[in-house]
Amino acid sequence: MQSDVADNTAIDSQEMVDRIIAALQTVQDPEIPVNIYDLGLIYEIRLIKGKEVAVKMTLTTPGCPVAQTLPGQVEAAILQVEGIEKAKVEIVWDPPWTKDRMTEEARLALNLW
Repeated sequence: MQSDVADNTAIDSQEMVDRIIAALQTVQDPEIPVNIYDLGLIYEIRLIKGKEVAVKMTLTTPGCPVAQTLPGQVEAAILQVEGIEKAKVEIVWDPPWTKDRMTEEARLALNLW
């Protein structure tokens, strides 16, 4: 996952990105009992002017049944972060998601070793 902080206040920006990640970790994949961040579905978090967030994410498969609703859930979670005024979520398919993108905790939870 790439975090691209687009302003000059590195410490405050990194703290904001950390809070955004914590918010993303509250969004669960409805078919897999792991949050979307630990699943590796978040490819990029870009903080713009400290108050706007652009996220690139993917889904586990192109035919994912929550393709229409999950981006809205992600946006809503981000907008719960204090100081964030706008969020845009873009679904991307390149690179394709694989289990290798999952965190160690997610692999342990799903017994995928």
